[in-house]
Amino acid sequence: MGPEILDVIDINSGEKIDTISVPENIKKYFDYPHPEYLLHEVVVAYLANQRQGTHSTKTRAEVRGGGRKPWPQKHTGRARQGSIRSPLFRKGGIVFGPKPRDYYIKLPKKKKVIAKYLSLSEKIKSGSLIVVNQLPVEVRKTKDMVAVLNKLQLNSEKILLVAKEIPSNIKLATRNLQYLSVQRVNDLNAYVILNHNKLVITKEAMLCL
Repeated sequence: MGPEILDVIDINSGEKIDTISVPENIKKYFDYPHPEYLLHEVVVAYLANQRQGTHSTKTRAEVRGGGRKPWPQKHTGRARQGSIRSPLFRKGGIVFGPKPRDYYIKLPKKKKVIAKYLSLSEKIKSGSLIVVNQLPVEVRKTKDMVAVLNKLQLNSEKILLVAKEIPSNIKLATRNLQYLSVQRVNDLNAYVILNHNKLVITKEAMLCL
């Protein structure tokens, strides 16, 4: 069972200033039986759906050249061959090579929603979710954002910053930090949450879950 109350941290000082109740949508999944099975299914589907599937190789029928029989059928002492574009030859066709295909895996919407709340509940139970009062207003440069993260005692961990909307100054200040990603709360999914070590979410965004 996870905590029902979370501390709200001031983004500027790094000190606790308030508390917030864990949303019911997350709380009810604290004791979900064997969440790893559903999370695995959703993550595999998400990664598969990111694949373009445009890979392609040429078979012996598609490789250019090889119209002439390379040597007589008999009396040469060599193995019989009908084309220099056989897969046995250099620059020949590819046997069973990849062809364009669709990797899309369709999942019920309810499974994706449950997986999102399950992943959030796992972050809360492990103490990896931090609620802040707001986004830093005065941040303009990368060093400003690094200073904010240091106040939250977050250094080079893989961090996901979540808010209801992401202002342009936050996008500019975070784009050079490879270990920090930003995401709108409405765009959250199980893979993005699980792919980060720490989750920093604003109080406003937390109330939208």
